[in-house]
Amino acid sequence: MFRETTKDFDPRQKFQGDKAYNGEKSIKTPKKKPIKRELTLKEKEINKELASERIFVEHLIRLVKIFRVAQERFRLNVHKYEQIIMTICGLVRLRIGTFVF
Repeated sequence: MFRETTKDFDPRQKFQGDKAYNGEKSIKTPKKKPIKRELTLKEKEINKELASERIFVEHLIRLVKIFRVAQERFRLNVHKYEQIIMTICGLVRLRIGTFVF
């Protein structure tokens, strides 16, 4: 989804992602362990900092997946998907206390 919507963002905009986005210009990703070698202490430290920044987002993704709409095949009318997923996101925001009226 990110790759499809990249053109909608400012080219100077920077993002953080997991190892799936390794090699993308605008996404800061953790360093992968080289084959048959170990990461340096500095690389491990940088990966740990990235992980500590991303953990909040990962927990939110988990909360959305509890509703099973985002992780399984959507069996209702395709046109209702956006409305349902936005409702779920609103419920998650309400649960964590960041709901804005």
